[in-house]
Amino acid sequence: MPAGGNLADTLNQLKNEQGTASNIKSKATRKNVLSALDKIIQHLRLFRGTPKNGLVVFSGNASPVEGREDIKLWSFEPAEKLETKVYWCDQVFVLEPLEDLIKEKEVYGLIVLDAKEANIAILKGKRIVPLKHLESTVPSKTVKGGMSQGRYDRLREDAIHGFLTKIGDIASQLLLEQENLKGIIIGGPGPVKDRFAEKDYLNYQLKNKLLGVKDIGYTDEYGLEELLKRSEDLLQKAAIMKESELLQKFFLALQKGGNVAYGYTETMKALELNAVDTLLISEAFDWLKANLRCPNGHYVEKELPKNAIENQACDTCDKKLEVQSTEELGDVVAEKAANLGAKIEYISVDTAEGKQFKEIGGIGALLRFKLD
Repeated sequence: MPAGGNLADTLNQLKNEQGTASNIKSKATRKNVLSALDKIIQHLRLFRGTPKNGLVVFSGNASPVEGREDIKLWSFEPAEKLETKVYWCDQVFVLEPLEDLIKEKEVYGLIVLDAKEANIAILKGKRIVPLKHLESTVPSKTVKGGMSQGRYDRLREDAIHGFLTKIGDIASQLLLEQENLKGIIIGGPGPVKDRFAEKDYLNYQLKNKLLGVKDIGYTDEYGLEELLKRSEDLLQKAAIMKESELLQKFFLALQKGGNVAYGYTETMKALELNAVDTLLISEAFDWLKANLRCPNGHYVEKELPKNAIENQACDTCDKKLEVQSTEELGDVVAEKAANLGAKIEYISVDTAEGKQFKEIGGIGALLRFKLD
């Protein structure tokens, strides 16, 4: 349900879907769908209206045993406004609208230029968004019409300066409007790009965000793509720097006994108390919630690292436990953090700090207040 959606309309739609689902030929499927719809309807009746950011509800038969009914329901308000309304009945849940919400929000400015033209764009996630194309009136290097070489060079120099000033003014206006602008990369085939980067053509706030300058062969939209390909090292360096600063803050607070939590148990405790400001999850965090069953029919649910699942024994009869189903705990923790409005940062293992973070459990948090 999107932000601002009408709750009554949604309830009416689901009631109509119950009538449609009554015609499903498979008895088991029909029963599962009707039970799930009923569970959703009963849940929505608990709300007076659609939450501020919208509402996401999943329901279905989650039993690991075929033929057994275990209708589960998951419901949460997303951390950001949901714009899409989706109802879908299938064997799998539709996650694309939620994946769009958690895509990379950071923005980078891209400027490609020479003496003839310039293109200004932004990089959002993996998508280049062109903002402005500019063409110059700078004359060619060849003297025409009997003018002296010195005078012609001065006129050409003034025209280049004027064009670079225009590029700087427009780029500054466009890029200062961008939220979450993390850096700027400049590219071009000749020395004009270096002059633009070195002199004060860009607003000082943007110049401080300059990540680097790259030699490329084009200044059109293909040039923007070429600039992106040649700038992977700069973007990676920027991401690593951001991650390194975050982890340095985490480890310093940990050393001083500050507002931090680490390890799965302590981090979950902090989430339960709504104390988490920023959740940190290593890309190598592999804990699972596993439903296990022994040959004698004893069921147990455990939370443990992936590599420990195969060596579990039943506490009742000491028989080896077989895996019935698993769930990524990283996803569970991230969902809980998002519901509480906490920021979420995924930590790589490409840096010394990232490897160290993995070694202490691969999960932790910067807290709003210190736990007792």
